[in-house]
Amino acid sequence: MSILVRPGDDARYSTRGGVYVPAGEGITKWFSGDIYTVKLRAEATNGVISVVDASIPVGSGPVPHSHVDEDETFFMLSGELEFLDGDMTFMAGPGDLVFVPRKTRHRFKNIGLHPARMLFLYTPGATADIFVEGGDEPEPGKMAQPWGPERIDARILGLFDKYGTVAG
Repeated sequence: MSILVRPGDDARYSTRGGVYVPAGEGITKWFSGDIYTVKLRAEATNGVISVVDASIPVGSGPVPHSHVDEDETFFMLSGELEFLDGDMTFMAGPGDLVFVPRKTRHRFKNIGLHPARMLFLYTPGATADIFVEGGDEPEPGKMAQPWGPERIDARILGLFDKYGTVAG
């Protein structure tokens, strides 16, 4: 596939609708103690898919939640994460893939000794924009800080509603 590069884009498009996002590009945000780089937004794929490169520090991970209209697929790159699937937990490590159908209560948590890294995909793809809209700007030389209950304010709850994410 040939890709035409438009200066200033963080996603590069071909005339055939393909997308190329070079290494080091995407939108990076801190969200609830995790580091998420949205590599592919739904707007670039006609809503079909979004892709997030996630770094999960030790002790971090989201609260249990579900997605009303989207499936979520996780592909582990490094480290280990404890996943919650409904009421059951299991460990996933490098090379493992976890598929979570929409409306399924889930979460992941780094209970290990080292940071974990994974890709996750939303299908269809709108939910990744919750990180773009609700995340904190990263600060070079500092670590992402976990969010306390005070951070889950009306704005964040509004984004959960907007993107069909149900906590609990």
